[in-house]
Amino acid sequence: MQIRRESELSALQNEILEAVATGIAFAEVADILCRRAEMLAPGANCTIAAIDAEGLIHPVAGPSLPSSYGEAIDGIPIGPLVGSCGSAAYLGAPVEVTDIATDARWEDYKGLVLEFGLKACWSSPIKSPEGRVVGTFAFYYREPRGPSAMERQLVDMCVHLCSIAMERDEVIRRLQHLAYHDQLTGLSNRYAFDEVLNESMSAPTSGFGLLLIDIDNLKQVNDSMGHSVGDGLICEAGRRLAKVSPRVSVYRLGGDEFAVLCPDCNDAAALAMLADRLLGEMDLPYESDGNTILLQVTIGGVLSNEDGSSADLLRQNADLALYHAKQTARGGYIHFHPGLRTSIQCRTEQIALLAKALDENRVFAHFQPVICIRRAKIVGVEALARIRTDEGEIISAGAFAMGLTDSKNAFRLTSCMLEQIASAMRGWMDEGLELRHVAVNLSTIDFQRGDLEDRLRAPFEAHDVPLHYLQIEVTENVLMDQDVASQVARMREQGMQVALDDFGTGFASLSHLKDFPLDYIKIDKSFVDSLLTDVACSAIVEALISMAQKMKIGIIAEGIETAEQAERLLEIGCPLGQGYHYFRPVDGETIATLLRSVDGKAAKQETGPDRLLNSA
Repeated sequence: MQIRRESELSALQNEILEAVATGIAFAEVADILCRRAEMLAPGANCTIAAIDAEGLIHPVAGPSLPSSYGEAIDGIPIGPLVGSCGSAAYLGAPVEVTDIATDARWEDYKGLVLEFGLKACWSSPIKSPEGRVVGTFAFYYREPRGPSAMERQLVDMCVHLCSIAMERDEVIRRLQHLAYHDQLTGLSNRYAFDEVLNESMSAPTSGFGLLLIDIDNLKQVNDSMGHSVGDGLICEAGRRLAKVSPRVSVYRLGGDEFAVLCPDCNDAAALAMLADRLLGEMDLPYESDGNTILLQVTIGGVLSNEDGSSADLLRQNADLALYHAKQTARGGYIHFHPGLRTSIQCRTEQIALLAKALDENRVFAHFQPVICIRRAKIVGVEALARIRTDEGEIISAGAFAMGLTDSKNAFRLTSCMLEQIASAMRGWMDEGLELRHVAVNLSTIDFQRGDLEDRLRAPFEAHDVPLHYLQIEVTENVLMDQDVASQVARMREQGMQVALDDFGTGFASLSHLKDFPLDYIKIDKSFVDSLLTDVACSAIVEALISMAQKMKIGIIAEGIETAEQAERLLEIGCPLGQGYHYFRPVDGETIATLLRSVDGKAAKQETGPDRLLNSA
């Protein structure tokens, strides 16, 4: 008899361990274990329950008890007077109740079991390897009694098997959580996003919205304040995104990128409203270790029923929308439209065009003269990049402007232009030709590498050209960055001139002019175009010229195309200008020819701009 009992226990143990080893879910393993235990202990009704981290009971298996009983006790907190299982879990020790009807531990719960004819219950805690109670294993009896010796032996083994099975289940759950959640933010990760996106696209739903979100300027935070501050910024962004609505799902895709899936967004207006709410959540600054950081994000959006027939295409179009938003509406939201795909393709082609031209030394400088309007005399030049094609055609900067959105291209182009500018200036100086300055345009990318001052200085020192001949042109949007403004101030201290380019087209206000380190303001062509036809525009230009003169800042009007515009600018006191009325951009040798002609006179000369251009 004893041998047979040991054989049965051994067979049970082997069956359960094999089930665990083959990856069968714990609920199924628990059901098998209960049924086999009941076969070995006739008259016992077996149950297994899990205890969660909050101390709540959750039935897992009880094949011989009504499902209504499990539903009734699900979520009940453990305690010293919570039946046999709740008490055993609370105490961490077996609890034997031989008469449920009279035992105080069942006073509040006996009504749940007596109606099923259950009169006694013996429950044992299941513990993890660390000693934490993770569940209970119980035998219910239909007569008042306690366990037999054989049942004690059986339950000892069953509790041990449950511990093994629950530990493995916990490990699997932990691994699944790690596989589908981001460790930094706790949000669902890229794998979870890909899975849900594919499922959502194949489900017969009315559609959903997808937003891709990028944290702006995270690299600068990491570089200047440290990665711990950057990680905190990522976590804060995730927290703010997640609290917008319980109806949306937020994922961290990696780095500074998040995704939001919204099942309630079936049209562009609803998606735009959600994007606006997400942007609004970023309004408050983020405080970290004494640092105040403006948390800004950029968003691109798509709709599943309009913007992509597959998960891959939908995600790709969302990426395109996000990229376009970062290029044209940083800190804002853009919804995908088919034209963006053409725009991105054009950017890719222009990046390749410029990179190839730089590799093959086919990038060169043309120079547009800056004219003293009153004397019609050349006083300076602005350097503009050009590409010579394999066929000899000259391509202007507008045809490859998008190629400069690539940081490597922008860096290489500036270096190329600076070398040619310094060399040209040295040549003009050697001839004794008089120029106040040669201007070069700089972008945000030029300022971000941290070595711009050295890059500007090196070619001019190499060609023995004083730095006061170099004028750097920056737009309002670039100069609004405080770090850029401080770099520009240091450049002025070294003798370089600074011009604010395209004034009136960016975000700076007139009040900023007193804070910006400036030598010149360049009035944008759009104001010059309307100077003779728009009274308000004329008044703005006149007021700006007057204000600049009082602040001792020079004024240059861009895009002068007619004699009437030049005359009006002269009337209202604008001293300098440039544009096709005087000269188109030309090569360095043509500039030298112009400067030699009667001291650089730009008007009423026998060799005027048209003849010079034709001969160039």
